[in-house]
Amino acid sequence: MKLYIYEHCPFCSRARMMAGLKNIPLDLCVVMEGDSETALRLTGKKGLPILQKDDGTCLPESLDIVHDLDDTYPPRLLTSPAHEALLAWSRQTWVLSLKLIVPRFTRGKFAEIATDAARQAFIAREEQHFGSLDALMAQTDTLLPPVQAQLDALEPLLASPHPLTEADFHLYPVLRSLSIVKGLTFGPNALNYMQDMAQKSGVPLLSDQAQ
Repeated sequence: MKLYIYEHCPFCSRARMMAGLKNIPLDLCVVMEGDSETALRLTGKKGLPILQKDDGTCLPESLDIVHDLDDTYPPRLLTSPAHEALLAWSRQTWVLSLKLIVPRFTRGKFAEIATDAARQAFIAREEQHFGSLDALMAQTDTLLPPVQAQLDALEPLLASPHPLTEADFHLYPVLRSLSIVKGLTFGPNALNYMQDMAQKSGVPLLSDQAQ
């Protein structure tokens, strides 16, 4: 099987997590930014991740891939209801974090932007939605506090172990994305969770390129 991804993409991270947690062998195929033809050829629409199965059929949508892998390769991991508090935290924090995360993604070290043309395509795509990314970087001191407040609020939610649920496939990608933001402080509970999930899933954090 092949999984078509962007390395930076939090939605692609969801599919990678399930494959890693279940030790499912996948060929990771990084699609270059600016390449819209690959996704259109496979599914008829834009967007990653895409799981291409051994029979040639293709499945888009990150959570659909998560559940398909979980259902196809026993034993199932997602047997408990979603942790609603973590799910709500993830959704709220993602919205608050975008203006911090996106400009840093475009400056990161990812295979999909390994060429100048691909990086410029990524920047152009994101600036259509967010405006000047340089201007957003300049607003970092203003954008950090509300996200830091969210991280502080996460600590009690992770004070006790919880069974793996769909919420984790929202939570870890958000925290992984935030690890590229220099100036944020992750509490001990969040940090332990992040390091544990990175090790178990094989989807690394981005702390080594924080900016």
